[in-house]
Amino acid sequence: MARPRARDLTERELEVMHAFWNEEGDATASEVRDRLAASGLDRTYTTIATLVRNLHEKGFLAQVNEARPFRYRVARTFEDISGRFLGDLIERVFRGSREQLFVRLLKDRKLTARERAALTEILKEELR
Repeated sequence: MARPRARDLTERELEVMHAFWNEEGDATASEVRDRLAASGLDRTYTTIATLVRNLHEKGFLAQVNEARPFRYRVARTFEDISGRFLGDLIERVFRGSREQLFVRLLKDRKLTARERAALTEILKEELR
């Protein structure tokens, strides 16, 4: 019996989603393959076409035309997906403690000036 298809994104599916999120508009599987190849991720066309089809079936991509080659656009934003992944990470790894996540993030390495500025801005917003 075949294993049921995962509802979450696999690592390869996430690569494809980044190719969509990093560009505006819609794309074909071939165009996505070219985008990934340009960024150093050389995958076969059939692999990318299968991943795009899976992402469409899972609801992460929407098909925008009826004729081949099929074109797809993002149906779930980066903010939506990253927020869900982060929420899942906080619940599963840190047992719901954002404090533990912050401590872990800040203890492992020094923040860059840009990271410090972004964090300061976020904290200022929270205090308003």
